[in-house]
Amino acid sequence: MSRFPEAFQEETRKRLGNDFGLFMESLNGAAPVSIRQNPAKNALPLPGKPVPWSAFGRYLETRPSFTLDPRLHGGAYYVQEASSMFIEQAFRQLTDLHAPLNVLDLCAAPGGKSTHILSLLSDQSLLVSNEVIRSRASVLAENLQKWGYQNSVVTNSDPDHFQSLPGFFDVMVIDAPCSGEGLFRKDHEAAEEWSPQHVALCASRQKRIVADAWPALKEDGILIYCTCTYNEQENEDNLLWLREQHDVEFLKVSIDGWNIQETKKNDVIGYRFFPHRVEGEGFFMSVIRKKQVSPSLRLKANRDLTPAPAKIVNTLQSWIHHPERVSFFQWKDLLYFFPEAHTLHLGMLHQHLKVVNAGIATATVKHDKLIPEHALAMSTDLRRENFKTLSVGHDEAIRYLRRDPLTLPETDKGYHLIVFEDVALGWVNSLGNRFNNMYPVEWRIRMQKTS
Repeated sequence: MSRFPEAFQEETRKRLGNDFGLFMESLNGAAPVSIRQNPAKNALPLPGKPVPWSAFGRYLETRPSFTLDPRLHGGAYYVQEASSMFIEQAFRQLTDLHAPLNVLDLCAAPGGKSTHILSLLSDQSLLVSNEVIRSRASVLAENLQKWGYQNSVVTNSDPDHFQSLPGFFDVMVIDAPCSGEGLFRKDHEAAEEWSPQHVALCASRQKRIVADAWPALKEDGILIYCTCTYNEQENEDNLLWLREQHDVEFLKVSIDGWNIQETKKNDVIGYRFFPHRVEGEGFFMSVIRKKQVSPSLRLKANRDLTPAPAKIVNTLQSWIHHPERVSFFQWKDLLYFFPEAHTLHLGMLHQHLKVVNAGIATATVKHDKLIPEHALAMSTDLRRENFKTLSVGHDEAIRYLRRDPLTLPETDKGYHLIVFEDVALGWVNSLGNRFNNMYPVEWRIRMQKTS
């Protein structure tokens, strides 16, 4: 007896026809393993063959123990399913990546698409990554902190809160929560939870999410709508509903012979990934241009952002590249920096949304001393030459990431950056006769190292 619901199989058989047998065979095979490199981290080249639709994606021949790879914890790469990397083509083909763009990733946790988008945008652009569930927003903030880009804001708000930002975003990505049909190969729970009623519930929720956030997209802005499911109810039918409500245009993406299926239903253009046709999981994407006029947002100075004390700004500026491009702020004992070009935007986001994290946390002030923050170690703006560094091998790196006792060479007192294969992992504080491990306790590796 198949572990896949009969109603799902019947619907898919109608869609695929003679390909149905190949499709079902692929669901019983092994899922490909893929990662995406962080182009801003000076890491060693990663192995494997390239993902055709992503400049940063690689397929691995086998699945390693990612938890025990220090480079993952240093943000050198992200473990991501290959099909979902296709959003890169929407950005490359349909936006001007050299222009300053305001981008919203509305359903962003755990951070795969947000880290990908940051790698594509110019440093003059701004990404707002939102997650409505608080615990998942914390995971999102962690992954973005490891990625190390300053032009990022993490929020924890309901989609309808974005209506208070009319016409603010040039690009909106909605990776809508769905029934997960495209993940059946590796997620048995998704298959067990699937039912026609669940599909209908997901479709209704997706409409609400799109409707709530739609006012925040500017005129001529684009929505990248995607799901990890196959059915039309959660994909084309939802977008037909959007067309009935608003003036929109569906945009084509070149698929360059990658075996991606371009589909059309009335005016809706979509792109489907089937695991028997591509090396990846099930995925759907459509790109929609908003044609209707949207009111524009008027920016006002915000007094809630407290500038960092002038007496310590000079020190903070020496810690990063291009300090003239950022502003330093203080929140309680925490000092952080954020792109100068977007400080008004940040104040506005604080007014209307629940901001979890913004920019790069740089230091805390304790007894009039500056203690470097972990986010600074992860930052692509860190001026590493202005800090003492300790290069470690794999075993010592894992001990550091587990917060086990360290065996490091004697060195000067003070803060040192721990580096593995040119990837920064975090700080230690040398007291002369011992080291205090400053790696975040909540992020420590709990897996015991295996041979």
